[in-house]
Amino acid sequence: MPSMASAQTSSINAYSPYSMYGPGELMTPGTVQMRSLGGIGIGIRALGQVNTQNPAAASIAPRKSFLFDVGIDGTHFRNSQSKYDTNGVATSKARTVYNTANIHSIAIAFPVAKNLGATLSVAPYSSVGYKVKTTEESNDIWADIGRVQYGHEGEGDISEVKLSLGWAPWQRFSIGVAAKYYWGNITRIYKGQVTDLITGNGTYAPTTGTDNYVVNSFKLQVGLQWNILLSETRIFTLGATYDLGGKLNPRHESYVYTDNTINSIQRLPIRDEMNSLELRVPHCVGVGLFFRDRAIAWGADYVYAAWGSGNGAYEENTSVKTIDVKYCDTHTVKFGFEVTPRASDVRNYLNRVSYRIGARFGNNYQTFGGKMINEMALTAGFGLPVKVWGASSVNIGFEYGRRSSAGSAVVNGQKVGLVTQNYYKLSIGFSLFSADTSDYWFVRPKYD
Repeated sequence: MPSMASAQTSSINAYSPYSMYGPGELMTPGTVQMRSLGGIGIGIRALGQVNTQNPAAASIAPRKSFLFDVGIDGTHFRNSQSKYDTNGVATSKARTVYNTANIHSIAIAFPVAKNLGATLSVAPYSSVGYKVKTTEESNDIWADIGRVQYGHEGEGDISEVKLSLGWAPWQRFSIGVAAKYYWGNITRIYKGQVTDLITGNGTYAPTTGTDNYVVNSFKLQVGLQWNILLSETRIFTLGATYDLGGKLNPRHESYVYTDNTINSIQRLPIRDEMNSLELRVPHCVGVGLFFRDRAIAWGADYVYAAWGSGNGAYEENTSVKTIDVKYCDTHTVKFGFEVTPRASDVRNYLNRVSYRIGARFGNNYQTFGGKMINEMALTAGFGLPVKVWGASSVNIGFEYGRRSSAGSAVVNGQKVGLVTQNYYKLSIGFSLFSADTSDYWFVRPKYD
């Protein structure tokens, strides 16, 4: 699926042909701190940090303080695709360049009662952004009509509003439940047009088909955290989550129209069904470990998402090619490491900075022509404290990621290259938290 080479900028969170089907490209959850650590978060239990991945972590919300976190992302995409001739020999490469920028997430954490806390977050769940074009390859159509071009384009997103409650019945153990509301709009357009008309049989006009999906759906998540080790200087936590997935049941509007300003027209070939893969979220199980002492912290997560269970396949049919697109189960592992040389050093600011690195490996939740798409990301970042003895910070994160397949697909007996995507992401987050006993929230001062 080649695309015209371009360099553009927009507020769409994704620009990838792999967002053409289903809910689109899935966004990495978590705050900038978590995503700088490879995306871990299931086991993270920190007093001055909003955890949007495990609802059980909400129980640690400080009783007299209020936490606020916001993150902003900017991403540079570079896509490439190998082109092959009829003999399967590589002839050239199609390339695209695209830039995006948008708010990633907004989250707050606050106390409800003793050992009971809550978090509220808004973040993108998935994003759709693509524009690809193909040219008719049938010699008969070229001779009868002329040069015919087909185009696919789409944009939109699905956002997640999440309200979590966490309760710690015992000092070392906490449980949580979260209600997740998915909402958004996705528009997908398919076009067929004659770019170089010759004298043929009849008069042809452009044909356009449009699918519009409006999502409004509720889902649930449960989680737990167990402090295997808990002391004044060290904490070692085991966490687990389970997401109850299912159909998103979007409101779907579909229509096809032609340029009716021309009389006696014939509609260009276009797929009969505009439906693509069913919009849904998977049943998902995650486990994680997290350790922290005065200077270092490290963690690891494993997430299994049952995308393939109960999901059908979809065939993209055009007069040019037939491509099988299917959901498949995903396995993702994440690692992260952080070091803060001396958090209480009042003389050297650099010793109070948190330095982070991480990595993430897994596979895409769709296969194309029977080929799996592998995903990997390397992350790094800094946590810049605002003041001594305070938990407020400015967080900067960097991420390099790659989506690629180990081989090419075979479509109608012809070798077709799959798109390789490299992206570079810069994230900036602001985590605001008052840990100073003289500046508690929710407390009316008795003395001025």
